[in-house]
Amino acid sequence: MAKAKHSTADRVRDLLAAYRPPAAVADELLEADGRIRPVWTQFINYFARLPRDNVPRLFARGDQHLRDAGVYFRQYGPEMEGERDWPLSHVPVLISEKEWQDISDGLIQRAELLERILADIYGSNKLVSGGYLPAQLVAGNPEWLRPLVGVKPRSGHFLHLVAFDIGRGPDGTWWVLGDRTQAPSGIGFALENRVATRKVFSDLFANSNVIRLADFFRVFRDAMTHEWGAPGKIPGILSPGPLNDTYFEHAFIARYLGLMLLEGEDLRVEDGQLLVRTVTGLHPVGVLWRRLDAAWVDPLELNEGSQIGTPGLVSAVRQGSVTMVNALGSGIMQTRALLAFLPRISERLLGEPLALPNIATWWCGQEAERGYVRANVENMVIGEALSTNLPFDETDTLAIGGRPQHSADLDLPGLIDRQGDRLVGQEAVTLSTTPAYVDGMLVPRPMSLRVFLARTAAGWQVMPGGFARIGRTGDPSAVSMQAGGAAADVWILSEKMVEWDGSLHEPSGPFVRAEPGMLPSRAADNLFWLGRYVERTEMAIRLLRAYHARRAEAAGHPFPVLEALGAYLAFYGIDPEETMPRGLLATLSSAINNGRSVRDRFSVDGWMALIDLARGARELEGTIEPGDDVARAMGVLLRKVTGFSGLVHENMYRFAGWRFLSIGRALERASATASLLQRFLQPDAPEGSLDLMVEACDSVMSHRRLYAVDTNRETVIDLLALDTKNPRAILFQLNEVQQDSQLLPGAEKAGQMSALSKAILKAHTALAVASPETLDHRSFGILRNLIDNLSDDVHKAYLR
Repeated sequence: MAKAKHSTADRVRDLLAAYRPPAAVADELLEADGRIRPVWTQFINYFARLPRDNVPRLFARGDQHLRDAGVYFRQYGPEMEGERDWPLSHVPVLISEKEWQDISDGLIQRAELLERILADIYGSNKLVSGGYLPAQLVAGNPEWLRPLVGVKPRSGHFLHLVAFDIGRGPDGTWWVLGDRTQAPSGIGFALENRVATRKVFSDLFANSNVIRLADFFRVFRDAMTHEWGAPGKIPGILSPGPLNDTYFEHAFIARYLGLMLLEGEDLRVEDGQLLVRTVTGLHPVGVLWRRLDAAWVDPLELNEGSQIGTPGLVSAVRQGSVTMVNALGSGIMQTRALLAFLPRISERLLGEPLALPNIATWWCGQEAERGYVRANVENMVIGEALSTNLPFDETDTLAIGGRPQHSADLDLPGLIDRQGDRLVGQEAVTLSTTPAYVDGMLVPRPMSLRVFLARTAAGWQVMPGGFARIGRTGDPSAVSMQAGGAAADVWILSEKMVEWDGSLHEPSGPFVRAEPGMLPSRAADNLFWLGRYVERTEMAIRLLRAYHARRAEAAGHPFPVLEALGAYLAFYGIDPEETMPRGLLATLSSAINNGRSVRDRFSVDGWMALIDLARGARELEGTIEPGDDVARAMGVLLRKVTGFSGLVHENMYRFAGWRFLSIGRALERASATASLLQRFLQPDAPEGSLDLMVEACDSVMSHRRLYAVDTNRETVIDLLALDTKNPRAILFQLNEVQQDSQLLPGAEKAGQMSALSKAILKAHTALAVASPETLDHRSFGILRNLIDNLSDDVHKAYLR
């Protein structure tokens, strides 16, 4: 019987027509004889049967998830600094469970070895005295922190979460390319890679025995909250802040694990105790997952130039009041030159060779090794001995294969002779290749894996996967994200049925609703000002729309209310003659900065709406003309900003953070409305001022329904200042401030109103007992000062 014209075998052959791995390079998909590895068979058969025009649609599904989730990384370099979409390589890397077990065993052994080396370096120092480690690689290493010598970690361990970058060599053996012990990044990106890839291959994933990641995150969170910390103390994540290249991950993991995201300014040390400033006061911190390099955590004892650290934090560690994940000073194990000594140290400390070897490394501070490197420089990567970067990272790499990387006239042999103790030679990395989908077909691309291990009560647990870096070309030096590489999910395939378990928490006993966590004062401050800046943006947009609509109507003729409005906008830093005023963009930028600092506190949809608003404003810059064109553009932006406000108001959980955002928004609206009434109720206010205020406060329809007359002084004051049913009215907003503030901690003290509550009541009462006849522009000037003073009162009570 004739074979079907479009059999699976034919489709596989077509799919792999361009798949030609380089000679003498191991490939993840194909055996040395060209056969497909068994672990890949199901995936390749599935992929080959997909209609070619369906593949982009499936990939777009994963990309859309990443965009909707706000996944990004910050890329640095000429003409490319800023947030960039996460570069997902949609085809996962597949590894069998049996092979993964061998990798895991080797990495667990290595993690234990690094733990013992750290205990020695910061303890008895027998490795140096015994000749197993050169003294200058320790004492001269910026990652060796002298203030931590002799300090035993509170948990009893230096390492709690480690990562290893590994690659497969030409002979099929896995090699360790680098150890990540300082503040390993990527654990959150690995989870997002999994979610996105599962959406791309949803039906295949459901029918494949891919080992899930949930159990790893569950035991890691349990260790953070129960094993490493202390009862009654807060576990948190210490981040350098929103400008860090992996800040998305910090916010994402904090949200996912239910941990408090902290920055250095959130913390203080008193009597050797590490405390976090919250809106309810100071609370002790028991464990801190550090996401910044150790040297920056304490300007008193470490890097005195650090502005992101906490003075005295080292003293808290020294007194054993807090566990650092990982211990301060553990970054020394990332040093390139130390790789040269690990094989011998393993025999000394563990009594066995490394099960998973690292790439061959020679420190040029020793005569024999220096001569070997000089004689074999064409086959090596020459870099800084104390570098903590990976060998394919060009930052600290001087030469690859004898070719200088940064200076064509570099005298490499002479440099090795003169400054050998500063240099290290490493075997040139030849990474294995894995499938990537490029231009409609599968092609081989170099790959490395980052694998994560967490310490638990039962020992080290290895994440079943991690994430893979995929080269954008065949060049193995281009696998890093900063060099334009992509990231792929890693599927560990079991031969047994895998049970689905996406739960992070195992239920124990009756269901109990979780209480919202504590709110750091810095987060409350950012939410408060986010509310203010968004509301300020909205009012500016409304006024600019009103200005340009009247400008078009004036058609070049004198129009007093137009001139008055222009002067009013200019007084507040907004030039109405600019079609997209820099003052408006600056206010939007301030809102973005505040929002970025609390991304773990409100929804991804809310954040994306804010980003869309800012992007929309920038895209309009220079493309619109004064008059009707700008008025229409402001209408578009107005719908975007109200969309953000609606998302936050309708979807944000009513915890303390929401109340600070709501109070900020209400105070800003009340102050802006009072300012309008103060200016445009003056006796010399031009004709049309009353209509302008009603329009700017979005109350035209309300005025028409309530009053069967044109606008007049009394109706405008009543509607915009006194009407408690009009959400644009000042009294309505003061009601909101009063209600929200009463639900904040400390609103009453010993049965008495707090100073903030008294100040709010004073402003509220001043307006509530008034009437349109008793109010004038001077009254609103006084009222505006009272409202603005409330902002200072909020800061004094909660945000200092």
